[in-house]
Amino acid sequence: MKNRSHTLDIVNGPLLGNLFAFAVPLMFSQLLQILFNAADTIVVGKFAGESALAAVGATGSIVFLLTSLFNGLSTGSNVVIARFLGMGEEKGIEEAVHTSIFLAIVCGIFLTAAGIILAPFLLKMMSTPEAIINLSVLYMRIYFAGVTFLLVYNFASAVLRSKGDTKRPLYFLAVSGAVNVVLNLFTVIVLHMSVAGVAIATVASEALSAFLTCMALIRDNDATHLDFRRLRMNKDVVLSIMRIGIPSGLSGVVFSLSNVVIQSSINSFNSTSIVAGNSAGANIEGFVYIGMFAFSQATITFTSQCLGAGRKDRIRPILRETFVLSCISALALGMLINHFSAQLLRLYTDEQAVVEVGMIRTYWVARLLILNGIMDIFINSMRGMGYSAAPTAIMLAGICAVRLSWIWLVFPHYGTLQSIYMCYPVSWLITSAIEYALWLWVCRKVCA
Repeated sequence: MKNRSHTLDIVNGPLLGNLFAFAVPLMFSQLLQILFNAADTIVVGKFAGESALAAVGATGSIVFLLTSLFNGLSTGSNVVIARFLGMGEEKGIEEAVHTSIFLAIVCGIFLTAAGIILAPFLLKMMSTPEAIINLSVLYMRIYFAGVTFLLVYNFASAVLRSKGDTKRPLYFLAVSGAVNVVLNLFTVIVLHMSVAGVAIATVASEALSAFLTCMALIRDNDATHLDFRRLRMNKDVVLSIMRIGIPSGLSGVVFSLSNVVIQSSINSFNSTSIVAGNSAGANIEGFVYIGMFAFSQATITFTSQCLGAGRKDRIRPILRETFVLSCISALALGMLINHFSAQLLRLYTDEQAVVEVGMIRTYWVARLLILNGIMDIFINSMRGMGYSAAPTAIMLAGICAVRLSWIWLVFPHYGTLQSIYMCYPVSWLITSAIEYALWLWVCRKVCA
């Protein structure tokens, strides 16, 4: 490798120091992304009204559902490239990088068509209130018109993360996010474009972040160097990416399907205030994910590289340290967000009814997100070891089945928002316990 200025010595370097060097830029990236998303929501809520806020919020679970499977493939790219890096296989790295970016473009084109065509059907299926459904369809169609940029950014960032480079994606996100905020203010306040303005601003910022990330890979002179003339599908690499990425993506789909059902239950109250309050609460909740996301990504990248290099002795310490760090982060941020939830929610809206709904969500969900963080650490450790299908199967049973059963059996009995939100911590707790048992078996098998 000729250029190591942006890489970490994940295989041999000090574990705790490298974990922080990898995770801290990711934390700031997540923080910036959440702040910029919050700015979107605040701008549309304050300057376009409650209906516009509810319309954007009603699309969240559908957008996540449609993008989850393809974003999971970027996790597969991360694992495959990190494994090649650990092995020192430059030819394999080059093939995996170009296959990954080509795959992102192909998947993006397919997802654009699916999102634009299916938007009205999916929103109606979720019982989206008639008062906001047209605005929600408009937002979704504009968003998916530019979703290829999002996938290219995610795959290119996965390439950078695989070699320990989390700083440059942070810089690129800061620039594109700032552009997003400026465009939001201009399109919503000056041009009065409401949800269309927010969607256009999002697409423009994603296009910029994809461009900057690809330019970074083009300028790198190591094995991850990107040359668009060499984009192609390598069958063996695609199969390796899919073996990890499809189960990873299905995990996101499982979450999304359960969240779609939950959103439908929330929509069944036929209240714009409830939909808007849930949207604002979910947006605030994202701040708790900052550390959880960073340390779970560190788990998968560090485990993949160390296994590729034959350093099986580092797999258990990686799990142990990322587990502790993720729990500390989730617990501290969850309690903090819950304590100041009323003040934070008033940044989004002046409607007291909306604030009260958001507070219910933060109490039952944000405060207990530590359980989600525990689950993610075990799952990503197993993905880093090359096991993705079994954790996904458990996810299917532990998240989707529990939440669906809860919504169909418990919610009709009580009929309250609290009874909906309780399904989150219950499903995380059950799934975490089962994933831990599976991790013990996988680790004994791999590290033997």
